[in-house]
Amino acid sequence: MEIKINREVRNYKESIFFGMSLRQFICVVISCGFAVMMYFTFRNKLGLEITSWLCIAVALPFVLVGFVKYNGMNFEEVVRSFVYSKFLVPSRLPFKSDNIYLQLTEEYKNNEIRKELKREKTIFKRQRKTQNS
Repeated sequence: MEIKINREVRNYKESIFFGMSLRQFICVVISCGFAVMMYFTFRNKLGLEITSWLCIAVALPFVLVGFVKYNGMNFEEVVRSFVYSKFLVPSRLPFKSDNIYLQLTEEYKNNEIRKELKREKTIFKRQRKTQNS
């Protein structure tokens, strides 16, 4: 007697109805309900072909919510991350480096140059005083 055991426990999915999980079953029932409602509402007004395409278009989002799984994320998580990455976060991120070492060395050089200029200025003043005297 053999019992099938999943190698990875987290990949286990309990099937409740017709081999579907509860989430999938509920989404199928909702999509069928909306499709039937659309069919009986528009079959006489729009004709059979347009009504059937309309039923498919109305049922598709609910089926996607129930069945689509990408990288371990459900459909609504995939849509949320897509909207976040494409519309809410800028697609072009400018690179600005903060080179602290460069800033410190520039600051140090500027201070050194100022000190050097002050020294030269005082030396120049002393030389003028000695020349004038």
